[in-house]
Amino acid sequence: MTPSTPPRVFRSGTARRRFLLHAVVVTVLALSAFVVIVDRYEFLLDPIEARAFVSDFGVFAPTALVLLQALQVIVAPIPGQVLGVVAGYLFGPWWGTLYNMIGILIGSTVAFWLSRRFGRSYVEEIVHPDLIETFDGIEQENVLAALFIMFLLPGMPDDVLCFVGGLTDVRLRKLVAVALVGRTPAFFLVNVFGDRLGAGEFFSAVGLGIVLLAASVLGYIYRARLLDWLER
Repeated sequence: MTPSTPPRVFRSGTARRRFLLHAVVVTVLALSAFVVIVDRYEFLLDPIEARAFVSDFGVFAPTALVLLQALQVIVAPIPGQVLGVVAGYLFGPWWGTLYNMIGILIGSTVAFWLSRRFGRSYVEEIVHPDLIETFDGIEQENVLAALFIMFLLPGMPDDVLCFVGGLTDVRLRKLVAVALVGRTPAFFLVNVFGDRLGAGEFFSAVGLGIVLLAASVLGYIYRARLLDWLER
């Protein structure tokens, strides 16, 4: 793989199309559910009333968010950042980030364990060999640092990295810690974005959204160079 050739994430075109189809179906269903729910419960468009409504559910509302976030790490039908925006809108930046990261903690642990339990053949059914071979070429003592950088930077396939990271010799608790610490800053900013939307501060929300989008695009564009650098 050369620096100019971005590593492919999915094992095959079929795997990529299946993922995209699932993502489209889930997105359509989510949008449809949103339209129906908002039509029936217009007050959800008011963040103060929405938060009051959610608080009436006690621990069930944050528990549902945690479970959804954990599930998306493992099966990835919903971008985790979308749930981050929802969490920021409903729970605020601090509690929203906490609930998101608990879900990330659970989901990452399961993904790492599945990868380690079922081995390389299991991961190769989903992940393209280029990405796996990239980590094969990284020195053992640099694997944690490489994972941390990739988790930290937007535009990287965070959830897929959990499965690839599970193939390394790094201890499970260290892998989980790196995933948690590396992904927290971006999730906090996404939760702040959701909170700003809820507060009606659209100017600051749009500004933050542009920064996050630009960072993600740059991370995606230059991921090949980064991966090539990490292999050295």
